[in-house]
Amino acid sequence: MPVDTSWAAEAPAIIHNAFFEIEAATSAKVAHDNSGSGLPRIIGNSAALQRVLSLVRVVAPTDSTVLIQGETGTGKELIAEAIHKGSDRSSGPFVKVNCAAIPAGLLESELFGHERGAYTGAFARSIGRFERANKGTLFLDEIGDLPLELQPKLLRVMQERQFERLGGAATIRTDVRVICATHRNLTEMVEEREFRADLFYRLSVFPIELPPLRERLEDIRLLAQHFARDYADRMQKPIGAIAEEFMAALERHSWPGNVRELQNFIERSVILTTGAVLNGSLRNPPTQDTKSRRGRS
Repeated sequence: MPVDTSWAAEAPAIIHNAFFEIEAATSAKVAHDNSGSGLPRIIGNSAALQRVLSLVRVVAPTDSTVLIQGETGTGKELIAEAIHKGSDRSSGPFVKVNCAAIPAGLLESELFGHERGAYTGAFARSIGRFERANKGTLFLDEIGDLPLELQPKLLRVMQERQFERLGGAATIRTDVRVICATHRNLTEMVEEREFRADLFYRLSVFPIELPPLRERLEDIRLLAQHFARDYADRMQKPIGAIAEEFMAALERHSWPGNVRELQNFIERSVILTTGAVLNGSLRNPPTQDTKSRRGRS
């Protein structure tokens, strides 16, 4: 019979909440050691992750622009938030924009705002994300999807710290730190004239490359326990252990969707588990395009 990977030690199954408290303390220590007090929980102790977090600690106190690169689901938003919370701007706003999720025709207004009557349907003045992020940090996710026609305007506001709302004449000054992220290869996009070279050089003052989960295999166990405990608690399920055979299968899988895929798969496994030991099958794991609605990787 396979040995179970348990955070319950040898405590009776009836007090499953205590199991999570024991493991929660362990996970919290890992997160604290990696990120520092008050920073987002970043689970893992692999050398690859430690290298990333050492860069975070170096660049966070500065005001430099950071470009976070990595595959989908590697945790780029968490790293951006950690940089913000480790900076002198931590008391200011952390404003997020997903450049791939907003239609190109609306993205300029989202970033810079618009005046009443600027276009059909603009019935009132709108404050853009750059204004909202004043004295704080603006996180531009999926910057590789920023339309070419908007790139000169972004370059200008980063260099001159000023812009105009769409349809407006007044120049607005802003004090914003910009952190960008992308899963795309911006160097290749520059060579193919899909991304402006001058903007690329301005964004990549301090690049950080996030490793895929397949390069942090030793973190899978910690992540799986963390997600299992979290979802079991949310669903009020008495799960206190993970079957060692199941854990070994998790560690052998390549996880093309990275941490996000692992998180989604653990959530599904918790839903299907009826006993106190988490088990499941990796015959049909979630795809890398499946994104959890409740969590960030």
